[in-house]
Amino acid sequence: MSSAAARAVSPAAAAPPPLPRRLRPVRCTGGAAATETVTAGPARVATVSNSGDSLAICRVLNGMWQTSGGWGRIDRDAAVDAMLAYADAGLTTFDMADHYGPAEDLYGMFINRVRRERPPELLEEIKGLTKWVPPPVKMTRSYVEDNINRSRKRMDVAALDMLQFHWWDYSNLGYLDALKHITDLKEEGKIKTVALTNFDTDRLQIILENEIPVVSNQVQHSIVDMRPQQRMAELCQLTGVKLITYGTVMGGLLSEKFLDTNVSIPFAGPPLNTPSLQKYKRMVDAWGGWSLFQTLLQTLKKVSLKHGVPIATVAVRYILNQTSVAGSMVGVRLGLSEHIKDTNSIFSLELDEEDMNSITEVSKKGRNLMDIIGDCGDEYRT
Repeated sequence: MSSAAARAVSPAAAAPPPLPRRLRPVRCTGGAAATETVTAGPARVATVSNSGDSLAICRVLNGMWQTSGGWGRIDRDAAVDAMLAYADAGLTTFDMADHYGPAEDLYGMFINRVRRERPPELLEEIKGLTKWVPPPVKMTRSYVEDNINRSRKRMDVAALDMLQFHWWDYSNLGYLDALKHITDLKEEGKIKTVALTNFDTDRLQIILENEIPVVSNQVQHSIVDMRPQQRMAELCQLTGVKLITYGTVMGGLLSEKFLDTNVSIPFAGPPLNTPSLQKYKRMVDAWGGWSLFQTLLQTLKKVSLKHGVPIATVAVRYILNQTSVAGSMVGVRLGLSEHIKDTNSIFSLELDEEDMNSITEVSKKGRNLMDIIGDCGDEYRT
């Protein structure tokens, strides 16, 4: 979601109810076979699928939220050069949105460079996942189609590889109208796969019962925020829908940079100088505070030293090992900095049972964010 969407965490009135008794398996056709690449091992690719639709994605996605502003000026040529470097290194899936500043335009420039300068094999591997986040107005066919066509034009593609849909107001059932129009556009060849972002478990169930062929739901998920492994993972197991996660390194908080620091003392620690760092610091506060977070970083550091990788690599691998997770986002600051080597090390890292248990133990010492925030995406609706 955009930085404007990030809001302070506020307590929920009560913990969410269990999955409704009416819940039944809404099977994705071929789902089990199509997702065998989603394993705890070093697989690079996962296939998300539903009702005959499928898309193979890199399990570590290049997140382009940083193009929305707050991380430094974007030089378009330098950004496209950086995208080519990531793709050449095997990091071939890019995640963006209609509201991430120039992200879709950058992808259009990038994909044209690939068409001209790279072999067809690489072009086949590259995937551009975008989002549509409309205001909750009346969802007519023409309104939906105009917005989808705008993304197609900006990204310079005949069909969007994946459209991830978000809706702010659940009391307005227009999201079902929008998704039915989106499904029609998919059938017409303008979209390859339909997905969601920041929907909760109950609404995902309703959408599936309305026979919308959703392949994935993009949600916030980290060692601190394990909400998706509760109700959402249970529904995903029943239906074959997969999770794509963001906030997995918490904007950089899960790194050596913040180990043994105290950000509560002005100028004593690294500045929280990006929208992501500020957002995820609020999540840390809701979960258990800075002292417990330091315990988590110390645990991650021990695991990282054991395997010779950075803390962030361990943090992403831990989430990739969770139930129903097809891929995790790592943000890219295109043209400003790069972390290709460290990102690629995620694929070769295999955490053993001792590693996983030590991290889980600290994670569980924090508060249950389901009780404080609510289900997936509720942080945007409080």
